[in-house]
Amino acid sequence: MRTGTFPLCARPALLASEPARTWGKKHNLKESTSETMSCRRFQTIRANVAVLLLIASGVVTARAQPQDQAAIIRQIDAAVAARVDNILGFTDVEHFSVYRSGDETHPVAEMTVRDSYKKGVGKAFTVLSQSGSGLILRFGLKPLINNDVTINLPGNVEKSWFTSANYEMKLKPGGVERLNGRDCYVLSITPRGEAPNLIIGTLWADAKDGSLVQIEGVSSKSPSAFAGTTRLMRQYTNISGFAMAMHARAESASMLFGQTVIMIDYSNYQLQLRGSK
Repeated sequence: MRTGTFPLCARPALLASEPARTWGKKHNLKESTSETMSCRRFQTIRANVAVLLLIASGVVTARAQPQDQAAIIRQIDAAVAARVDNILGFTDVEHFSVYRSGDETHPVAEMTVRDSYKKGVGKAFTVLSQSGSGLILRFGLKPLINNDVTINLPGNVEKSWFTSANYEMKLKPGGVERLNGRDCYVLSITPRGEAPNLIIGTLWADAKDGSLVQIEGVSSKSPSAFAGTTRLMRQYTNISGFAMAMHARAESASMLFGQTVIMIDYSNYQLQLRGSK
């Protein structure tokens, strides 16, 4: 009897009791051909089963069509255009909290304002309450709010929109990413010009409708006396089908205030929509 290991589809050695003369050349040729075909069929079946098991286990996913960067950017532009066309005005309440020296539990200054926006006119803020450091309130938060008024004036506000007209956008590799409970496309963004509200960084857009979910990066121009390099993050929520700011964070360092963090929480939105009474 022959010894040694055999490939998975190889024919076992002949039993010692089997007459050798029953395996003539013709018979061996037919047997070899049959075994080869059986081996190939077995290998094909085994490969298919392995792929199915991997897919079921989540190790391998079905090959998706490549993402169309241009189509995704058009979707983002369309979402911004729909928001601009349909929101005629809104009001909300914004709460500003300022933190110093790495302590993000005890604010050194706070301010709550009502923000009123009207399309074609701009924004107006009414201070509802304020407390804490008078220096930070006067030279930090108030200039920040006044800068927001300037940004939203007709002729200025268009420059701050997250569109391909204002930003060079590039789809990041890795496919759809889950963020804040939403499937998102992730794009790097670089301003085509300079304005206080432009960001160098990353944009997350809802994969369903292209609406903003989050932006994060470095401000291309300092908005206030908190100046220095300012890192910004803003999260959005969907209200009546449109992206509205929900939470923002700005972190910066300056000679006047040192390391400072500002957090803004947005609430009580009231939207005036086109076609609504």
